[in-house]
Amino acid sequence: MKKKLILGIESSCDETAAAVVQAGSQDSGVVFNVLSSVVFSQIDIHKKYGGVIPELAARNHILKILPVVNEAFIKAGVTEKNIEKIAVTCGPGLMTSLMVGVETAKALAYVWQKPLYGIDHIRGHIYTAWLGNGNDPVITKKDFPILALIVSGGHTELVLLKNETDFVVIGKTIDDAAGEAFDKTAKILDLGYPGGPEISKLALLGNEEIIKFPRPLLHAKNYNFSFSGLKTAVLYKVRDMVKTKNKLSKKQKSDICASFQAAVVDVLVQKTVRAALFNKCTKVILGGGVAANKKLREVLNTKLKEENIELIVPDFQLCTDNAVMIAVSSYFEKKPTGWEKASVNPGLSI
Repeated sequence: MKKKLILGIESSCDETAAAVVQAGSQDSGVVFNVLSSVVFSQIDIHKKYGGVIPELAARNHILKILPVVNEAFIKAGVTEKNIEKIAVTCGPGLMTSLMVGVETAKALAYVWQKPLYGIDHIRGHIYTAWLGNGNDPVITKKDFPILALIVSGGHTELVLLKNETDFVVIGKTIDDAAGEAFDKTAKILDLGYPGGPEISKLALLGNEEIIKFPRPLLHAKNYNFSFSGLKTAVLYKVRDMVKTKNKLSKKQKSDICASFQAAVVDVLVQKTVRAALFNKCTKVILGGGVAANKKLREVLNTKLKEENIELIVPDFQLCTDNAVMIAVSSYFEKKPTGWEKASVNPGLSI
């Protein structure tokens, strides 16, 4: 089995990440071994502002990116001489953040004379499904077609994988992504940033049957999503409840969180199951930051099992932005982008 070492670099938003991944091909598929994964998160930096400040994020990427790459090499026990290729996120993401990663990768590729691959961030989230703990491929050629549900702060998409490289978006959000709705709902409830984990914690204490929030586009004859109206419904409900009291109690906030989370999960799960059945998929991939939501994982897994469909979901640390997924994604790219051609594309899409 021929093995390759790949350096991955990710800086699309507020995480500066680097990873060294070993890839080995077999007749049935590919096996990946993560030698190192280093992530510097800026959550504490942006928390005071209630969200990510792009220019502030870029400045911190500049400070951290080379130390993070160096740490990834040290943890993996390798040097640049052992690396066969470099992979970097080109988009989608924040322009200024992406520029730091891309320009750093271009410089390293030029100095070290290594092939450079520009990678789509969303495809990276999908490719986390190829990571396992054993010596056998997690996904083989006979598993296709496969459906992927990617749910993150800026993206909510259903992607049909025809094979290892041919992906088609069959559904996406027409306004707010699910992650955005979580963050904005948390802001309405004054729960802090990032909103997703805070809502999930309070939801455990609440009753999801108390408030009947809408399920946007649930019965539409397509696989698109819409969460802007749900976010607005939360805003109006909070305003109505505050009219009777000066502020919400913890119990009221918990009920709102539980009911809101249930509405989001209901829409995501029902549409995903419906799409998987229609496209005769036997496996579904769940990826992106919101994939760390335990409620979503549990309900989706239960509903798919009822249809004899397997759910593939990455470890929690691989749900949020990381460089492992960027390295893995580059393995399936046929031709390098080249350090002289690589450029930032914040609107990049599958």
